[in-house]
Amino acid sequence: MDSHAIATPDRRLDRARRLLDQDDLGLAQLGAAVGLSPSHLQRKFREQFGLSPAEYRAQRRLQTLKRGLREGQAVTQALYEAGYGSPSRVYEDGAARLGMAPLAYRRGGEGLQIRWSLVDTALGLALVAATERGVCAVSLGDDAAALEAELRAEFPRAELQRVDSGRDEFLAPRLRAVADALAQKDGQVPVELIGTAFQQRVWSALMRIPAGETRSYAELAQELGAPRAARAVARACASNRVAVLVPCHRVIRGDGTPGGYRWGLPRKQGLLAAESARHREGKKSRA
Repeated sequence: MDSHAIATPDRRLDRARRLLDQDDLGLAQLGAAVGLSPSHLQRKFREQFGLSPAEYRAQRRLQTLKRGLREGQAVTQALYEAGYGSPSRVYEDGAARLGMAPLAYRRGGEGLQIRWSLVDTALGLALVAATERGVCAVSLGDDAAALEAELRAEFPRAELQRVDSGRDEFLAPRLRAVADALAQKDGQVPVELIGTAFQQRVWSALMRIPAGETRSYAELAQELGAPRAARAVARACASNRVAVLVPCHRVIRGDGTPGGYRWGLPRKQGLLAAESARHREGKKSRA
């Protein structure tokens, strides 16, 4: 990561964030409270935190909702105490990113059905898991038990069903598609990404980086319109649970070194080398 990309935080912006933690202020009210014009506040807040004030407040509401549901509050009570004026607002404001209905979230994912299996791929052993809406996890490793434990930690009370990788009509085609993707073959694999608003923005940006190219954390933050949020971008990359399909391996440090990788630096280096070679071959064939 480029150290020069991290600027000294503006205390007025920190105060604005604290005010949003306490009350649902509009942009004009918030700007007046901290001594910044609405347009300047909007721009600087996004630069420093990676989110607009409205997006930050929506994320805080979502966190409050999650906490209430986890503590056993009734869904309606949790919605209103989190600041949602009506049940429909939970989806209008992006809380559908819970990845499941609020009641199911309160129960720790109980009722969410996830099929999973292990498959040998060009990158070694992979665990692939999917909901009815798409692949929700691709984990790489050498220890099958450790991969299963990681999945259960991610979805502690979901209904996890291990299936035969070659016989399950639902998961088998997804396994083949993931294996093809890990082997650098073309094809699209539907995914279900469960994360915060900012994480989803980062993951979407990752999927737009062409194979054979890389970005630094600072460059990716710049593309997102949040040039001071390089650290937040790095954290979102580290939180990605869908290997290769969401290509966080294509993000490197500003000095050109590969940086870290959730599934091991050798795998990241191998992926980048294979994609670079394939990109060069493609340019030769088009010449």
